[in-house]
Amino acid sequence: MSYIKDNFLLKNKTAELLYNSYAKDMPIFDYHCHLPEKQILENKCFNDIFEIWLAGDHYKWRLMRNYGVNEEYITGNKSNKEKFLTYCRVLGTAFGNPLYHWSQVELKEYFGCELEINEKNAEAIWDQCNSYIRANNITPQYLIESSNVSHVFTTNEVFDDLTTFVDIKKKGYKFEVIPAFRGDKIMNIEAKGYLTFLGKLEALTHKIESICDLENALEIRLKEFIKVGTRASDIAVEQVYDVPTKEEADAVLKKVIGGEAPTVKDSEVFKGYITYFLMKMYAEYKIATELHIGAMRNNNAVMLEKLGLDTGFDSISDTNSIGKLSRLMDKLNSEGKLPKLIIFNLNPKMNAEIMTIMGCFQSDEARGKIQYGPAWWFLDNKVGMERHLEDLTATGHLGAFVGMLTDSRSLLSYPRHHYFRRILCTYLGTLIENGEMTSDMDVVSEVVKDVCYNNSINYFFN
Repeated sequence: MSYIKDNFLLKNKTAELLYNSYAKDMPIFDYHCHLPEKQILENKCFNDIFEIWLAGDHYKWRLMRNYGVNEEYITGNKSNKEKFLTYCRVLGTAFGNPLYHWSQVELKEYFGCELEINEKNAEAIWDQCNSYIRANNITPQYLIESSNVSHVFTTNEVFDDLTTFVDIKKKGYKFEVIPAFRGDKIMNIEAKGYLTFLGKLEALTHKIESICDLENALEIRLKEFIKVGTRASDIAVEQVYDVPTKEEADAVLKKVIGGEAPTVKDSEVFKGYITYFLMKMYAEYKIATELHIGAMRNNNAVMLEKLGLDTGFDSISDTNSIGKLSRLMDKLNSEGKLPKLIIFNLNPKMNAEIMTIMGCFQSDEARGKIQYGPAWWFLDNKVGMERHLEDLTATGHLGAFVGMLTDSRSLLSYPRHHYFRRILCTYLGTLIENGEMTSDMDVVSEVVKDVCYNNSINYFFN
């Protein structure tokens, strides 16, 4: 039997009450993930546990690399079974790593398998889970619906095919799949292949020869996203940049269209302007902005060339751009164009700075208009979630918080919501048992349910 018990992470009786009575059965609103919408549409039965568990999950890949596993057993040509057995061997001694918890919970919740994950049990787990997959016709629809998910916000570039979302809606699933509008490939003007991305946008709109043309094209595409239900957008930058003039951004774009390589300064000018333009546009169309700050990407040039983007070679940046964030928010606010904004911070050293700057721009447009996004990526572990709650409550308001997300490419990531919910209930349960807050369950239960689900629904749909 696994070490995962009913009271897992629930450190006192009040925490158990809060989780089992109020948090556990709340639906899941996954307002930021990277699930492939075409896979959800095709809804094919998986062949084996590897396809669901390890294919495309760079969280697991990084853990294997940290153990010194040859890349052939991670993204290489070894068989699915060999890769799976290797992961089980590695995970068996990864005490304290969130994957040590998540993977065990995933096996229990989705496959009814309670064997401890280690080298000794790997073969038995492989056989048991694959038998379960064949017997129960495990598909993306099955995994999402069995997780009690109501909404999935995927992350889509401005030129992505939106017909997939129309076709998914026709399927009649019990959950909605809605694209979030992401302009990163149009913003990152220094990227290899930038003109190819620009060409994809042109093919869906019109010729782009100036910053005005680009702005118009982005607005055209946002309107198309809105037609299929879009309520959120996504911007990912290592740091926030100064907002230059439109003319400065135009000069950079024309330089690149003309075949010249942009300088570092050119890239910063362009990103600073496009960030400002997008957020202003999102405010106009009442689209919430999810701003991700602090990821230093593609550190390993050799592996980037070999495997491409999003394969596990990003890290936390130490860049401090809080002053520039303040100026960006103040400019948008002064123009009446500051959208609903969720700020995701990847560097925990910046928690207090970001929390306090957010408090300067709240308004009655929405409860918690400016949100401190949940612990994500390298921080969505037990320590990161606990610290997030402490920092959030120290200078913000827990009752307005929109709660957890998966930020994942894996269909098995929904137990992360329950991982967070257990930590949330222990946090509140401890305060109650220490006599530091009310024990009135009529009040506390509503806050728990709001943070687990209700606040996110209201934030994006009201």
